[in-house]
Amino acid sequence: MKVLLINGSPNERGCTATALGEIADTLRAEGVESETLWLGVKPIAGCIDCGSCRKTGRCVFDDEVNRLIARLNEFGAIVVGSPVYYAGPSGQLTAFLDRFFHAGSGFAGKLGAAVVSCRRGGATAAFDRLNKYFTINSMPVVSSQYWNQVHGYTADDVRKDGEGLQTMRTLARNMAWLLRCIELGKQNGITMPEAEPRIQTNFIR
Repeated sequence: MKVLLINGSPNERGCTATALGEIADTLRAEGVESETLWLGVKPIAGCIDCGSCRKTGRCVFDDEVNRLIARLNEFGAIVVGSPVYYAGPSGQLTAFLDRFFHAGSGFAGKLGAAVVSCRRGGATAAFDRLNKYFTINSMPVVSSQYWNQVHGYTADDVRKDGEGLQTMRTLARNMAWLLRCIELGKQNGITMPEAEPRIQTNFIR
């Protein structure tokens, strides 16, 4: 029972990291292990729709996306964190997630949660964008007492955002509880619903 925390900010120890750190600390207190992946500052290639991953299960760009796909079974939940840029998540994060979710498989049933940090506005639009990665992959989305956002221009500002940090702690506790519920269900023979063969409807004839 392990949670992957993805830091999509170019600032390794900034506002997004502060929010994710609050989650990691609370998960630890709940007996749940977590691991943080910082995407760094180097450019990340976006999906070019080459179709290679449909044949190989790997992205044609051999980088951290493929290394994470290979480890996906280690994690029961994924938390994605991002700063807000122009009311959306960071470009390197969405490039990473587009390829990660397109090339990977086995996401169904894993818990998902998005966390965003902003100085002032645009948080809910970025939050909505990130949640769509989960809801298109049959991943239950974990909620909190408010939308998962912290506010501040610096990490010190975020540490003063009492409500935002409480929202992170509540999110972590809810995630730990759901992970335990899923594990208990598996021990008692409750399995994932059987997926129907995928139907794709094209509206242009």
